[in-house]
Amino acid sequence: MEFDWRLLLSGVTVALALVPEAVAFAFVAGVEPMVGLYAAFMMGLLTSIFGGRPGMISGATGATAVVMVSLVAMHGIQYLFAAIVVAGLVQMLAGVLRLGKYIRIVPHPVMLGFVNGLAIVIFLSQLKLFKVADESGQLVLMEDRSLYMMGALIIATMLIMHFLPKLTKVVPAGLVAIVAVTLAVIGLDLETRNVIDFVRDMLPADQAATATLKGELPSFAIPTVPFTLETLWIILPYSLIIAAIGLIESLLTLTLIDEITDTRGQGNRECIGQGIANTTNGFFGGMGGCAMIGQSMININSGGRGRLSGITAAVVLLLFILFGSSLIEMIPLAALVGIMFMVVLGTFEWSSLRLLGKIPATDMFIIILVSAVTVATDLAIAVVVGVIVSALVFAWKHAQHIYVDTYMDDNGYKVYDLRGPIFFGSVSNFKELFDVKNDPQDVVIEFKRSRVSDHSGIEALDSLAEKYQAAGKTLHLRHLSPECRQLLKRAGNLCEVNVLEDPTYRVATDELA
Repeated sequence: MEFDWRLLLSGVTVALALVPEAVAFAFVAGVEPMVGLYAAFMMGLLTSIFGGRPGMISGATGATAVVMVSLVAMHGIQYLFAAIVVAGLVQMLAGVLRLGKYIRIVPHPVMLGFVNGLAIVIFLSQLKLFKVADESGQLVLMEDRSLYMMGALIIATMLIMHFLPKLTKVVPAGLVAIVAVTLAVIGLDLETRNVIDFVRDMLPADQAATATLKGELPSFAIPTVPFTLETLWIILPYSLIIAAIGLIESLLTLTLIDEITDTRGQGNRECIGQGIANTTNGFFGGMGGCAMIGQSMININSGGRGRLSGITAAVVLLLFILFGSSLIEMIPLAALVGIMFMVVLGTFEWSSLRLLGKIPATDMFIIILVSAVTVATDLAIAVVVGVIVSALVFAWKHAQHIYVDTYMDDNGYKVYDLRGPIFFGSVSNFKELFDVKNDPQDVVIEFKRSRVSDHSGIEALDSLAEKYQAAGKTLHLRHLSPECRQLLKRAGNLCEVNVLEDPTYRVATDELA
């Protein structure tokens, strides 16, 4: 098989794009920039090797960073490292228990809202790069001349990324754009902010002058925290939240890349890969993280759809930290912002705007809701909210789909021929279908076209049977599953069934072992 150099070049592009994000999220979490860079290296390397989605890039992320800040502020960075270790163990347990498959139940409107909200979040996260520190250390919008220069370089970057692929795809357009803009700034001696300027603006004045991205190899160290139950109760809530957020974002990103590449990742393996990476972070001084959709999109669009591109990105990032910090420090922020703006344009589902009036109003509401919650809070909360609302909408719609056809059979029995499922959402409508007072002595409920879906449905049947018993009438339940009949505790021997035709479906209840 011919070696594809695009995998390596794509990895280099991603490595450069990881730097400002890792540094920025380190500051969000209240830790030093190198802690974020170490996280980007270890997350990227280990998830590329052990994860379930070739081509997906992981690193330090804002969603997990905002959870960490209070832990670091109250207890210190060593407690953060311990929390990351536990979070990784939880994620590996989720993979072993094969919980990754449940991400497939996320409805399509929620996915659209997730993607659109994420594009907006990526866009908003780039706006902080347009700010500089004033004399008091506060970040303010850069002056007109600097702003115009940065805008021009961003446009140049975006034009290169748009038109170069039309000419050749041998070299990733993002890498060409970074190199071209950097050389133009150096060669023409243009005044514009670069990566090290951004780092210095985020640091106190006494540290800014000596700031550098040069570092050493991360070293192994067990977090120096007391090994007590008290420590566990301190870190466990943070660990569970970090683990949940990391898995939700990673598995949704995996699903998105599956759709883009028309391939299928392994959700359970990705859970284990994320867990291995986070646990390792805790022992080697990284802040952990999860999948990064922006950098993943850069990688996929640059042709990096295999594991080698992710491994290359991590290794190149480490080499920059160890030997080439001066090279990444001089990269203009405009080049990196331009690349991320192209990611925003490519990530946002513009087709969803054309769906207005063409899909049910509830689906459109879910898309907008998930997008808004993503921007206001974080992706994990938005997805949970979207799934809950989708489930409630589904239950409400199907609650209206239960009805009966009634007729008198040859024996003079009144037959209620049920249509539609009996579950928690439909039991109210189900009870209104029957006229216990005016029904004849014998009544039959026919379940050929109906199913009892949960314990609420069983209780509704039980209650109805009691009403007919109290009225001195006989209720026959025909073609009801054996499991349902076993659960009808108070109905007595009222079931008249043909065992050969009875359904054998299971009811969602905990009463049967």
